[in-house]
Amino acid sequence: MSKTPKIEDMLKAGMHFGHRTNRWHPKMKQFIYTSKNGIYIINLKKSQEKLGEALDFMEKLVAEGKSILFVGTKNQVAGPLQKMATEINQPYIVGKWLGGYLTNFPVVKKSVKKYLDLMEKKESGKLEKYTKKERLEFDREIEKLKIRVGGLTALNKLPDALFVWDIKEEETAIREAQQKNIPIIAICDTNVNPDEVNYPIPGNDDATKTIALVLAAIKDSLSAVKQK
Repeated sequence: MSKTPKIEDMLKAGMHFGHRTNRWHPKMKQFIYTSKNGIYIINLKKSQEKLGEALDFMEKLVAEGKSILFVGTKNQVAGPLQKMATEINQPYIVGKWLGGYLTNFPVVKKSVKKYLDLMEKKESGKLEKYTKKERLEFDREIEKLKIRVGGLTALNKLPDALFVWDIKEEETAIREAQQKNIPIIAICDTNVNPDEVNYPIPGNDDATKTIALVLAAIKDSLSAVKQK
């Protein structure tokens, strides 16, 4: 059973602060506690409950050796999400989502192979025979591929689930996962439609403390599964 953060910790992290009341999605009403000074306040009891359900689902997948693709391209989430996904050995995308990551996966696999081949050649010194100008070209190519597919090297088939931070920001990712029937887990602020995803987690999707709290809970839950 996953270990969800305490409500007081969620409170300290500002997870309860939604968007302004004039920017909301009516479908989020079930997760809203009240409004204060024109800002919606999220019901943290519901957040805790939904985060628990999402963690249980992710634990089950990891226990079965399945993969979860973590997606978060917003500035404040990209670094922490990449670090967390790397630590638990799961794929991630923190650069711009390029249309076709899920719907055109064979092309993505080719790019991953090219990236790994070039990295291997560079590390083994096989690129040393080229001119300085050519080596610079290879370095640029490696860097470009690293941004696009560097987080997907462990993924040899479509992911079994998608975890998304901010579904408004990652609209294309959501659409592609829906097309491919891939279950979606997502942080849902008061301005989005939670029906778009299978496991909505109501919460502030901008606060850095909320990001840290939720990602730590995921890391702890999934690391514990891997150690069993």
